[in-house]
Amino acid sequence: MSKEPIATFHAHMPDQMIDIALQLLRIAGDARRKWTFEGMLGTGKTTLIQALCHHIGVREAVTSPTFAIVNEYIRTNAQRQHEPVYHLDLYRIQSLEEALAIDIEDLLLRPYYTFIEWPELITPLLPADVIQVRIEHTSDSGRKVLLL
Repeated sequence: MSKEPIATFHAHMPDQMIDIALQLLRIAGDARRKWTFEGMLGTGKTTLIQALCHHIGVREAVTSPTFAIVNEYIRTNAQRQHEPVYHLDLYRIQSLEEALAIDIEDLLLRPYYTFIEWPELITPLLPADVIQVRIEHTSDSGRKVLLL
């Protein structure tokens, strides 16, 4: 998934991800709800997803689903209705077949926010309008967040 960035943001402190998340949501709009996150371990993928979840109305704790693979949260939308938000961490998934076994196709068809860390194996299943985010370490111990 290599393409030119639509936007680039820089963070030097974890709480700057809160502002970056809001900017990403503004650029993406409300209609596009499938997001992927690439980056090395420790770059801040889960931190950014926590900030995104906060901005879209998730009030419960957002944690990494490294061992659960899929976490489901509840958000309150603008109409004060409750709807699920899915957070996937595919780091431990070894093949597309394993991803299919956890019903990933069904999750991708649902109209809800779905945030996916380590999406490389499921690239063929992703919708064309998926929002791609890549996070990189910078030489000054900060992070560069690229919206692709």
